[in-house]
Amino acid sequence: MTLRFDDRVAVVTGAGRGLGREYAMLLAARGATVVVNDVGGTLTGDGADAGPASAVVGEIVAAGGQAVASTESVATAEGGQAIIDTALREFGRIDILIHNAGNVRRAPLAQMSYEDFDAVVDVHLRGAFHVVRPAFAEMVEAGYGRIVLTSSIGGLYGNHEVANYAVAKAGVLGLSNVAALEGAASNVISNVVVPAAVTRMAEGIDTSAYPPMGAELVAPAVGWLAHESCSVTGEILVALAGRVARAYIGETRGVYRPSWTIEDVAANLAEIRDTADPLVFPVVPGGHDAHIRHSFGMAAEAVQP
Repeated sequence: MTLRFDDRVAVVTGAGRGLGREYAMLLAARGATVVVNDVGGTLTGDGADAGPASAVVGEIVAAGGQAVASTESVATAEGGQAIIDTALREFGRIDILIHNAGNVRRAPLAQMSYEDFDAVVDVHLRGAFHVVRPAFAEMVEAGYGRIVLTSSIGGLYGNHEVANYAVAKAGVLGLSNVAALEGAASNVISNVVVPAAVTRMAEGIDTSAYPPMGAELVAPAVGWLAHESCSVTGEILVALAGRVARAYIGETRGVYRPSWTIEDVAANLAEIRDTADPLVFPVVPGGHDAHIRHSFGMAAEAVQP
């Protein structure tokens, strides 16, 4: 059965090029009405150009779909509100939010300027909040919503010369988890995609030895997360070079002692770090509480007669 998006309204940020364009085109081809948001700036986030967003809208309309352009910036609260308002004004609702807008400013950690740190965090992390906050309220009221936020391998594992990017992409995980928790009772699902594709964001990287890594290998995973049949929330899907996988937070079983010294930590380190039997606490219905219950449970077991 073909999964379609008929009668759904989607907002895709950073949709003028690369991955965002692929997401917008895929959703539109399957029946969604799309707000194509892109400020049209450079890779570092400077400047503005209405051309990329308008071009994608033109392609969608030429193919028989429905779309409008939005050129506001996610980097401000006013811009984020305006992006969501475009969907509400033009189509009366918002069902899907995909935050994909991004920029890159590279520098070694010891040399990164505060300006470059803020410029990247403003788009990737604060930008996510700027669109999620107004969209989430509408979705909860409507009793339906699908949110897909974008993290990165750098957000999961770090990378050289991108402390700003890594911080922002790690922060997105927390935002999605809270949206998943608070949206669960209202059929509002929130998940994260960790994509990789050879797009403009790969400028300066030698990709000559890479396998096929087009945006079309990522878009289906995002499309499923955005679909009404999506059956997971508070999760992370990786989509890279044709591989789709789940990333997750895991913990070792841990060691309980009624008291600790520095020497005790050193002596028990192997068991503390033993990943042979990991624990995974799903975000929904309550990973936070499950985590605490596990720790409390170990303490309670230890004092039982």
